[in-house]
Amino acid sequence: MPKRSFRWLLFSLAVLGFAADQASKFRVFNALYEEGQLSAQRDWVPGWFRLFVQYDPTAPTTDCPVVKANGPMQPQVNHGALFSLGGEYKTDANRFFTAVSLLAAIGISIWGLRKKTGHDVWLCIALGLILGGTAGNLFDRIFFGGVRDFLHFYYIKWPVFNVADCCLVIGAGMLLLQAFLVKPKTDETLAANVSVPPAT
Repeated sequence: MPKRSFRWLLFSLAVLGFAADQASKFRVFNALYEEGQLSAQRDWVPGWFRLFVQYDPTAPTTDCPVVKANGPMQPQVNHGALFSLGGEYKTDANRFFTAVSLLAAIGISIWGLRKKTGHDVWLCIALGLILGGTAGNLFDRIFFGGVRDFLHFYYIKWPVFNVADCCLVIGAGMLLLQAFLVKPKTDETLAANVSVPPAT
């Protein structure tokens, strides 16, 4: 009997993660915008967690409908990686991480198309989340020149992040757990699982 493939789960999660990331960014940056204000916030858990957005009045004007859909003023973006790594280099950092994200998305897609990968539900979920997060931030880098962030655990002064970052961290964590907790099947294990037909 052929093994069940979970490849559909990988790519479904990637699409859902991308959609959730982009929908939340466009929604929050529009909803919190106040004319004349360069930042806005809304507490979800007072003293702990809030939605926090910033806008950049120095950003060049553009006729791009994607950028305009984000609101009347362009967002302030993170040009670097997670925790603003390399963000001080702005354009160069964004170009570098755009290339890295694109290569990562291609690599994960190829990995996901492997027959062995498709049979591993845990791996498919992890790669789906990583692919969705990568695609979400890659979209931002292409259209906005950096990543839009708006989720903030300010009680512990955690860097502002987004839904794509959540997908990336959860997916990467699942890969690490699998690497340390799941034992790969050895040749002896595989041989033991093969049923031997009775002698005639």
